[in-house]
Amino acid sequence: MIIYPAIDLHQGNCVRLQQGGLDSEIVFSSDPLKTARHWESLGADWLHVVNLDGAFASGGQANLEALERILADTTVPVQFGGGLRSLADIRKVLDLGVARVVLGTVALRKPDLVKEALDAWGAERVSVGIDARGGSVAVQGWTQVTAMKAAEFALMLKQNGLERIIYTDIERDGMLSGINIEMTTTLAAATGLRIIASGGAAGLEDIRELMQVENQGIEGVIIGMALYRGAIDLQEALRITRGEGDAG
Repeated sequence: MIIYPAIDLHQGNCVRLQQGGLDSEIVFSSDPLKTARHWESLGADWLHVVNLDGAFASGGQANLEALERILADTTVPVQFGGGLRSLADIRKVLDLGVARVVLGTVALRKPDLVKEALDAWGAERVSVGIDARGGSVAVQGWTQVTAMKAAEFALMLKQNGLERIIYTDIERDGMLSGINIEMTTTLAAATGLRIIASGGAAGLEDIRELMQVENQGIEGVIIGMALYRGAIDLQEALRITRGEGDAG
């Protein structure tokens, strides 16, 4: 079970949102590299970095510069998404040193591009984020909810060679209300894909519950607000996932 500390970038700052709304933004740091180094120093095996400006279709050059600094000055593999809408976009960040990209809106709008990316870089380096509200897929920075159901979308992507998705329950994201374990495991069972859970992690109990269903295809969890608010201690969570003793 891999824990991915989340670093969400907006206008060059490290922020957290609630349910994806920019009007709920909380700035936690003006120095994303310092944040990345902090999680690295606590033992993080991966980082999950998001270009929110790209996800909301407003570019985000400051965020890409922050990403470059993180890649240059940390050794932890980075999973990165937000605003990747072409093979050129994907190639650019992979060439910078990103270990794995997360495709979002483009996966629904241009499914053939996902296949092309998978053919070019393989399923370990290309994943898709499925963000759902009420079980329906949302795109464009979660501002548009579509008629496509999460499981239906995931199965379509699997046919193109996809092996891993990041599943986010939007209504729980940033709310510290607990991971939607039922929907996450249902999605894993329905698709046979590897799932990284996201949205709502509130405490170590979420980590323990996810560990209990790890063998059902749940391979990781992205944690944001709970780390920044101190509701989850990263080192304690890592001890649980590594079997080094349960902190509770």
